[in-house]
Amino acid sequence: MSEPVEVRHEKGARRVVVTWDDGHVSSLPLDYLRSWCPCASCQGHEPVHRYLGLSGQEMTHIEAVGNDALAPHWADGHNTALYTFRL
Repeated sequence: MSEPVEVRHEKGARRVVVTWDDGHVSSLPLDYLRSWCPCASCQGHEPVHRYLGLSGQEMTHIEAVGNDALAPHWADGHNTALYTFRL
C-alpha cells in the first residue's frame, strides 16, 4: 500500500491534496470528505457507509493521527472522524 508523503489543505480551493510515495496525487473536495464521514455519529453502525450529501462545510484544519490516519476538524465543531489512509 502506498504511503502519503504530503498532505495539503488548500482552503481557497476547498480541497485536501494528498501526494503518495508512488507519485499518485489525490485531490479530495471538502464536500466529498465531509459527506463520506466515517464516524459512528454520521454512519451509525452499519457495515456499508453511505454518502450524506453535505455541502458548504468548511474545514478549519487537519492533523495526522499516528502513521495511518487523518483527523479533519470542521467549522461546525465536528471532529470525531478518523480517515485512515486505507480508506
